[in-house]
Amino acid sequence: MTAPASLPQPLPGLPPLLDIRELSAYLGVPVSTIYDWRARGLGPRAYRFGKHLKFAVADVTAWIEAQRDPAPSSSPGRR
Repeated sequence: MTAPASLPQPLPGLPPLLDIRELSAYLGVPVSTIYDWRARGLGPRAYRFGKHLKFAVADVTAWIEAQRDPAPSSSPGRR
C-alpha cells in the first residue's frame, strides 16, 4: 500500500495560498457562493494565475475578521 500524497508545503518566506475548493471547504460554503461574492465585490481578495484563483491565508483571515458581528451594546435599560 502506498502512502497518501501530501499537500505541497509552502516555501519558507512565502505566504500560504488556498485554491477556491480549499477556501470553500474551510468556510463551509459552496464554490459557487465564493464566485458570487467575488462578482459582487464581497469576498476575500484573490490572486489570479491564468484561470486559477488563489487566496492568501492572511487575506482570508482579515476578511473573516471583517465579517464579525459587532459586540452587543450594554446600554442600561435595554434588554
